[in-house]
Amino acid sequence: MPACVRLRTRSFSKIAVTCAFTVRSWIESRSAICLSSSPSASRASTRDCCSVNRASRPARFGEALTHDAPPTHRPLLEVKHLVTRFPVKKGVLQRHVANVHAVDDVSLAIGAGETLALVGESGCGKSTTGRSVLRLVEPKSGSVTLEGDELTRLSGDALRKKRRDMQIIFQDPYAALDPRLTAFEQVAEPLVIHGVEAGSALRDRVVGLIRRVGLSDEQLERYPHEFSGGQRQRLCIARALTLSPKLIVADEPVSALDVSIQAQVVNLMIELQQELGLSYLFISHDMAWWSGSAIASR
Repeated sequence: MPACVRLRTRSFSKIAVTCAFTVRSWIESRSAICLSSSPSASRASTRDCCSVNRASRPARFGEALTHDAPPTHRPLLEVKHLVTRFPVKKGVLQRHVANVHAVDDVSLAIGAGETLALVGESGCGKSTTGRSVLRLVEPKSGSVTLEGDELTRLSGDALRKKRRDMQIIFQDPYAALDPRLTAFEQVAEPLVIHGVEAGSALRDRVVGLIRRVGLSDEQLERYPHEFSGGQRQRLCIARALTLSPKLIVADEPVSALDVSIQAQVVNLMIELQQELGLSYLFISHDMAWWSGSAIASR
């Protein structure tokens, strides 16, 4: 990816129409410069780089740590020759007659603080790849290494302990949340299952996470159907952060949301990556978005 990524104009903010290359929160703080400045004569189209000095911008999504952190010799996540197949069964006896080749010989690597975009058409196996990496779907063969630990060989308590370092944000936030649990219970559940916090410390941690993703204390006792789509996705993000993971698989986290809400969720994920040094595996079918955006490192 070139150093300065070309981007089709996406009007996330009406404050600065010349800035299509930064997150909205930064646009608002720099609106005076954006409105008073204009691109150079050699860069007159909407596909050109931001007219404001590039060095003064915050790191783009996916660049939070890759420029400042020292290089590492071993990637955080390394996948080699991953294969996942689903059996096709027919007849009264449900005989195995064929296989669906959902994932076939996929290899990738993600460094600490890096964002990798996995983009392709619907049905090509993107989500299955993400779930196979997390062992939510068992791969048939291949290697998945997280911080040097081979995930395909782990089981029982060892795998359960390792799951604290890897979480997922699902595409449909409403389906991902338990309709019988309140927002507080949704976020607290991973902490209880893994025995991380209890009592007042548990509540303090949940309240802190809820506030961090832009929700209020008053919403802690609400149920999923009482939230908007964007608020439900923020709740899912808070739940994914409860165990302080190092890798998050984001399975089309904004595809079901309105464009304005998409910007808010992406801005939030940018900030979280910068603060916590998260690594993202972003899964999407929207080729137009990713071919012209600077969200991902690769």
